[in-house]
Amino acid sequence: MNETTIKTAARLLLGGALVVAGASHLTVARKAFRAQVPDWVPLKKDDTVVYSGLAEIALGTSLVLANDEHKEAVGKLAATFFTAVFPGNISQYVNKRSAFGLTTDTKRLVRLFFQPVLVYWALKSTDNV
Repeated sequence: MNETTIKTAARLLLGGALVVAGASHLTVARKAFRAQVPDWVPLKKDDTVVYSGLAEIALGTSLVLANDEHKEAVGKLAATFFTAVFPGNISQYVNKRSAFGLTTDTKRLVRLFFQPVLVYWALKSTDNV
């Protein structure tokens, strides 16, 4: 497999995962996602979950459908989104909120190290790195 094929597969996988995650914000995992919303966010937790779910669906769809002309911009937007929601992961750790099987401080801490991986993935799979 060549590098272009790998990047395309990675972009499509990330896009698909975002669509599924976004849909789960609106349905089966809505309560769990509320556990991640920091208390300082000035919106209702449920509204924040819905808006972030819609954003994930839009970003995921954009990653899947992006052509060569737009994929770098979409990748930067996805990386920015992953950075913007990182405080939710920190909040979940600091406030010891269990969700998504993250039931211990160690599991919640380890998860924090995966957010930079998502940022890199979004950038690398869209030719930004």
